[in-house]
Parts: sequence; C-alpha cells; structure tokens
Amino acid sequence: MIDKGLATSTYDQQISFSLNGSSQSLRAPASKRLLSVLRNDLLLTGTKRSCEIGRCGACIVLMDGKPVNSCLTMMYQVEGKEVTTIEGLAETTAVMHPVQQAFLEEGGYQCGYCTPGMILSVTALLDEFPEPTSEQVEEALSGNLCRCTGYGGILRAVMRAIEMGRDANGRA
Repeated sequence: MIDKGLATSTYDQQISFSLNGSSQSLRAPASKRLLSVLRNDLLLTGTKRSCEIGRCGACIVLMDGKPVNSCLTMMYQVEGKEVTTIEGLAETTAVMHPVQQAFLEEGGYQCGYCTPGMILSVTALLDEFPEPTSEQVEEALSGNLCRCTGYGGILRAVMRAIEMGRDANGRA
C-alpha cells in the first residue's frame, strides 16, 4: 500500500525566491505553475488566468525584470529569482508606478483583464529601452492580447509613459 501523504511530499520542493521585494520560501511541487501559486496559494489575483498556453499575456509577470508567462513557468524555474506582479509594481499603495499612471491617464484599458500583463510588459520595455522605437513597442506588446480597446488607448499610454520617463530624467 502506498502512503499518499509520503508520495505527495516527495514531489514537493522548498522553493525560495523574491516576490514583490519580499523573500518567499514555500513548499510546492516543482512542476506546479507559478500562476497557480500566485493566485491560489498567495492570493495575488492581479495576475490573470486566461488561455493557459502562453498566447494571451494576461498572466505576465516580471522575472528578474523580464516578462514571462506565469501560466508556463514552473515553480522550479522560480528558485532564486526575483518575481514582480502587478501588485508589487508601485512603490506604495498611494503612489502608482509611472506606467500604471500613464494607462490610467490615457485610458489604456477597458475591461481591464489584459491590463496587468500589458503594464508589466511596457515596464520591462521601458526599463530596457527608455526611448523605444515603434517596432520595439510593437514587439514588446506582441505577446499581449486585448479584445476590447483596439490598442489606441494602450499605445497612447505607452507614449505617455515614455514622456513621463523623459520628464523624470530631465531629457527633452
């Protein structure tokens, strides 16, 4: 007879990583998806569950500053990494991140379902390229689907975020 408790625990691993600037250490199956841990175990529901095959971008988080689909990321891949979700993007609850502010000002959302993934993708883009070309913007957003806005507000928000970055850094 197999002891199910023992069988289950042999597949669990202790996984340590940084989440939104705080150290995390939890036991989870190495093959459990990051999206499930974020939403179900840690109750961070800003990361959205949608296609679950990495095509829509609703589940994007930043891992070591790069956008990744959390629906495709296994927990063993998170070991020792820095993960940022939409909940951890702003410095405080009272002050939005500039990209969040730009999306709000320019109406870069409608239903809001894709918005967290869009904001994190744009944040990663602007961290790497503060003055991106239109091709770089298009490439950065190519993994994110929005079924509501027609992308007009989203593109205006990206341009506004670029402008805000210029203002913050004293560039003309």
